[in-house]
Amino acid sequence: MEASGNKDFRHASVLLSESVNALQIRPEGVYVDCTFGRGGHSAAILEQLNDAGRLLAIDKDVSALESAQCQQLLDDNRFQIEHGSFANLKNYIEKRQWMGGVDGILMDLGVSSPQLDNANRGFSFIQDGPLDLRMDQTQHLSAKDWLAKVSEDELKIVLRELGEERFAGRIAKAIIARRVQSPIETTLQLSSLIEDVAPVRERNKHPATRTFLALRLKINGELDDLQSCLPQAVNALSNGGRLVVISFHSLEDRIVKRFIRDQSRPGDCDLMGRKTDDTAPGLKKVGKIIKASRTEINVNRRSRSAVLRVAEKL
Repeated sequence: MEASGNKDFRHASVLLSESVNALQIRPEGVYVDCTFGRGGHSAAILEQLNDAGRLLAIDKDVSALESAQCQQLLDDNRFQIEHGSFANLKNYIEKRQWMGGVDGILMDLGVSSPQLDNANRGFSFIQDGPLDLRMDQTQHLSAKDWLAKVSEDELKIVLRELGEERFAGRIAKAIIARRVQSPIETTLQLSSLIEDVAPVRERNKHPATRTFLALRLKINGELDDLQSCLPQAVNALSNGGRLVVISFHSLEDRIVKRFIRDQSRPGDCDLMGRKTDDTAPGLKKVGKIIKASRTEINVNRRSRSAVLRVAEKL
């Protein structure tokens, strides 16, 4: 995730120096930035690579690939980018014959500031815009389309499990009732509805925060992609290679924490990170979690929830 309002994209990424330092970059190494965004982390990695070094970036969002920052980096023959999900990491790595030879993989999870700040993308519950919420706008189903057909029971489950919304039942019932009268098509239509029905307001948190988070995670399959990518990342890394993950909410961080924990124990893991026999561990945890400094939080409030975890391939 990246800060907005900064024309120098190299200095916009959350935990930039901490995450790049955690990769322990070798000048001739091979690295993957699983979430290009606007290229802050990628640019910082490239600064430390020599002519033999290579960097692959991945992003679901076509606008990231079309950005001026990306076009600038594409002039560098050490850099390549793929449009798609990091859930397809294995395919991208095998395509380049890098399997087992990647020195570092960085994952900066969540939504980027350019996505949040563009009302037309539908990620903001404060600015009015179409209720879209797709990171990859080439995919068919938007949040508006999903809300138009989802059942009340499924919606309640999504809000409770993905948004950790304690008023999931009340909000789901109100959405379905409003939908009968007229379609919910804009962000402010939805956020105003939630404000009206939420019985309690959390301090410094808009009542629609958890609902929009739940819808975003559902529409984009973010947690499924994360669970799919993590074991692929372990296989892609070379011995001593680093996995560096920045998460922004508890569900993401819990998946990463448990995966590293399980991979650090003796025994192989299945695709869900569960051990299946008594062989050696695949990863070791490196250090403690890292959070944004007070200085960074003052500059970019979106960094306040960031948690960085690091593991090393054994």
